Amino acid sequence: MYGMQNEGQLVIFALADQLYALPIQETQEIIRMTDITRVPNTKEYVEGIINLRGSIVPVINLHRRLGLPDKEHDDATRIIVVEYNGQKVGMIVDNVQEVGRYAEDEVEPPAVAGDNVDYLSGVVKKGEELWLLLNLAKVL
Repeated sequence: MYGMQNEGQLVIFALADQLYALPIQETQEIIRMTDITRVPNTKEYVEGIINLRGSIVPVINLHRRLGLPDKEHDDATRIIVVEYNGQKVGMIVDNVQEVGRYAEDEVEPPAVAGDNVDYLSGVVKKGEELWLLLNLAKVL
């Protein structure tokens, strides 16, 4: 279809009352919160590991990874499983909102200064909403 090459799909999720997004092609699946086995001597943002249909998958807490205040897990909490460099990794998020479409002209560079700004690859403007586009290479 003509005109679709400049459009993409994002998985939109919430963290600390802010909307974040990941390209859908980086997302393997979204699962409900499950029991996580803690692993000693890991970084503070590593929650532990889960058994996902026979595969051991490390799980990180995105709140801690991005320097946000911790939040109790509830019924809406999800684990977004992504694949990066051939390794599956789960990321705990407050909730998953939707799969949203965006056009390239709706993406702007993150025009902010700070320590964690390299975790963002851009900001998507959707009406009044802003979706912070995560850069998986920097997060993981």
